[in-house]
Amino acid sequence: MSSSSTSQSPSPSPFDGLVVLDMTRVLSGPYCTMLLADMGARVIKIEHPKRGDDSRAWGPPFVNGESAYFLSVNRNKESVTIDFKNPDGRRVLNALIEHSDVLVENFRPGTLERLGLGYADVHACNPRLVYVSISGFGQTGPRRQEPGYDAVVQAEGGLMSITGSADGPGYRLGVAIADITAGMFAAYGASAALFARQHSGQGQLVDVGMLDSVAALLTYQAGIHFATGGVPPRMGNRHSTVVPYETFEAADGEFVLAVGNDALWKKFCGVAGLDEIATDPRFATNRARVTAYEELRPLLEHTLRTRPRQAWIDDLTAAGVPCGAVRNIEQVLADPQLAARGMVVELDHAIAGAIHVTGIPTKLSATPGAIKTPPPTLGEHTDKVLEELLGLDQAERTRLQQSGAI
Repeated sequence: MSSSSTSQSPSPSPFDGLVVLDMTRVLSGPYCTMLLADMGARVIKIEHPKRGDDSRAWGPPFVNGESAYFLSVNRNKESVTIDFKNPDGRRVLNALIEHSDVLVENFRPGTLERLGLGYADVHACNPRLVYVSISGFGQTGPRRQEPGYDAVVQAEGGLMSITGSADGPGYRLGVAIADITAGMFAAYGASAALFARQHSGQGQLVDVGMLDSVAALLTYQAGIHFATGGVPPRMGNRHSTVVPYETFEAADGEFVLAVGNDALWKKFCGVAGLDEIATDPRFATNRARVTAYEELRPLLEHTLRTRPRQAWIDDLTAAGVPCGAVRNIEQVLADPQLAARGMVVELDHAIAGAIHVTGIPTKLSATPGAIKTPPPTLGEHTDKVLEELLGLDQAERTRLQQSGAI
């Protein structure tokens, strides 16, 4: 597999000096805090002393006992174990809150409020703190108490209704897109709130719901409904308003053809030897092609099956027609383009050994992010953080450990 060494930033990262208290687990919250950590924030991941993040137990696969799932979204973080239901542990957590700029949590709404750790409580003791809450359905509304699970939100958010073949059942996307999107919106919200704090001096609540996040992805599908009153159907790999824009079978495998405008249509027809239909009124414009899809599709299928996939891709790419092979994950991660962009990074993990993680997709020219440290082992940084941030000496840390607080 292609890989690059650990990314090093030549200059300060955007969030250098920012302290983020990460009280999240599994995916939506950890993805958010990973994005902040990649851009230089000091992310302190709070975990239960015995269990840790739920996803530490998710597998197989495991790498020397470490969950591949956990390793994928927790680089650049420090793990501190605290039982904050223990009175001593609660005091430690409160002290960390006072030293933090951002707190991120993804408990079910009301959970932290019952523990005296809700936004109102925390804001009272640290008014500058940005408090980020990620949940399935948001902090308000009639469904606020429902748990948020990615598959459920993909279904409830309409994604499954537009994913899959026209005559088959709905499908969830192959990654947890509801969780990941919520994590991205949460990182965006935290960044916006931090910018606002520069002017107001005050933190605020950032409320991100997974259902809201998925609804925001509907974009033109929602636009179709708003414009027509109709319900967009499942269309397989076909685009609802552009033709041809979907997968086709070549002689030896699938590839995607994306003819996004009429100029590309003429170029495609030239490469495919279909000049006789390039200017045919039935197909000459995208509007006509969408209308005549059932008539056009068999003509394209017959032609595209006559040559190997790579031959089509080479010739179409040379002509400027967007296309690409349907590749598996191994093939994608071995792409020299991703290697050149630093999108596969090798790290040395204390237990798992050499591991690979995906890189940082957002490239900043002057203050780039960096992947500096591997995902932490459970409680790896408890002593370090409590000494550096809170000034607790060894005797006090030992006492806290013996009491079960850390």
